[in-house]
Amino acid sequence: MTTTVERHKQQLVPPFGRNDNGVLGKQNSWAQTSATTGAAVWAGLAVLARMGVARIGAIELMFLFAPLVIVPLGIELGRGMGGGGRLEALAWRLQPLGAGMAVVAIWLPPGKRAGIVALGWLLFCVLVAGAGLVEFMAPWKDAGRSARATLIRTTLAVARIDLAVGGAWLVASRWGMRPMGIQEPIGLLTAVHFHFAGFATATIAAATLHFAERRGEARRWLRVVVGLVVGMPFVVAAGFVISPALKMGAAILFSASVAGLAIAVRACGTKAEDGTARLLLQVAAGAVFAAMVLSATYAVADYLGSEVLTIPQMARTHGVLNAVGFCLPGLLGWLVEKSRGL
Repeated sequence: MTTTVERHKQQLVPPFGRNDNGVLGKQNSWAQTSATTGAAVWAGLAVLARMGVARIGAIELMFLFAPLVIVPLGIELGRGMGGGGRLEALAWRLQPLGAGMAVVAIWLPPGKRAGIVALGWLLFCVLVAGAGLVEFMAPWKDAGRSARATLIRTTLAVARIDLAVGGAWLVASRWGMRPMGIQEPIGLLTAVHFHFAGFATATIAAATLHFAERRGEARRWLRVVVGLVVGMPFVVAAGFVISPALKMGAAILFSASVAGLAIAVRACGTKAEDGTARLLLQVAAGAVFAAMVLSATYAVADYLGSEVLTIPQMARTHGVLNAVGFCLPGLLGWLVEKSRGL
């Protein structure tokens, strides 16, 4: 039997697996199908690139892992914490098309044609960001919503806005633009940054905070860490334009905040009800901790002009640890836990 206190907690933070109307998410199978198909496509592209058939480099492959696999999983996880609406429903219908156009844009050589095709992925990202803005405004219109629920919804909203920023950088990169004088591969890496360090990491942070809040175990430090995880990707990106010192400082602070998130993911993961979720979350926590050590090391080395870690080396190490080691198992872990209706 549900107690008065339990009912009060459920009003403060909606349970996993339900939207604001208390309706179980109906698109979980769609997300699984989309992500599974995307993973198969991505693996095929990796094989073709290895054989020399497709001229796709490590950074391009890393980016494509986001629209093909990470984004469908992240959007579905967000739906379990209050996402939804007409814009997001429309985006869902367009996601496979948008991901396919991202693949074609990467396949084509940089230029006007590739940039125009990349607009297909940007359209999807803008629709998701629009849904995020609606979610961002909702807590301010609802006076009865708690500050804790507002932080989770705001985190998800910013995660979706990250997608639009990343999509815009993809278009600029494939069109051959050089915004603010930024050269390649930094342009494409910025798109990668906002898809993984922005969207995926913020979504995992929201899910971790959501789980802790539901159990009444969220601490103030976790809320601070989530705030830093959400905001610092923008500061890191700004550092590339404003100041090398700002870039290094922001990268170190962001790495530290994600390392703090790794501690929270590990702690919460050990208390997950599902055994598979526990395993996935432990893997994610370990991988991202190692990835952030590399990230902080690269930030210092880059500032000092050292070539101890180069961009290609970071793509093969930090990039793989972050995308495949953290984002994928982190999203899957919380999705598995969500399927239990928690």
